[in-house]
Amino acid sequence: MNLTATIITIGDELLIGQTIDTNSAYIGQKLGDIGIKIRRRVAIGDDKDEIIAAINEGFQLSNIVIFTGGLGPTKDDITKKTIAQFLGLKLVRDEPTYHQVKAFFESRNRPFLDVNKAQADVPENCIVLKNERGTAPGMWFDLDKKILISLPGVPFEMKYLIDREVQPRLKAKFDLDHLYH
Repeated sequence: MNLTATIITIGDELLIGQTIDTNSAYIGQKLGDIGIKIRRRVAIGDDKDEIIAAINEGFQLSNIVIFTGGLGPTKDDITKKTIAQFLGLKLVRDEPTYHQVKAFFESRNRPFLDVNKAQADVPENCIVLKNERGTAPGMWFDLDKKILISLPGVPFEMKYLIDREVQPRLKAKFDLDHLYH
């Protein structure tokens, strides 16, 4: 099966050059390794309308849209809420993630604030991708022959989820052909 993907990195820090985007290169390499062709990669800011436009454009071009970034606890991290609104889903508390995030803060003797608790809120019906490297879980959505994946923007967390969750799920779900470059 010939699958295609669009990679979207989110963060104002990427657009102003404060942070170099290494995530899309890693994702592109790892998807290519299992036979998925990258149709487009794009960086956008932390903006609701940009995120929605990127989803729509990504699905016009590709079977798979992968976001990285915008899942943290700060006010500008709006990816999760925007995806939920776009898909018409409510955010619900994922208890295993809640306990994992709580343990993360307790192990570091740091306060477990409401903003940190909200890290465990995910759109209903998504498959939660357990992030053992940080506090923001990844999210996988099966959408009528399309896949939407949202991953944290912290590179070592994103790499962990690509290697441990995304690649294995894609290989299990699809009969993928090899790509030759």
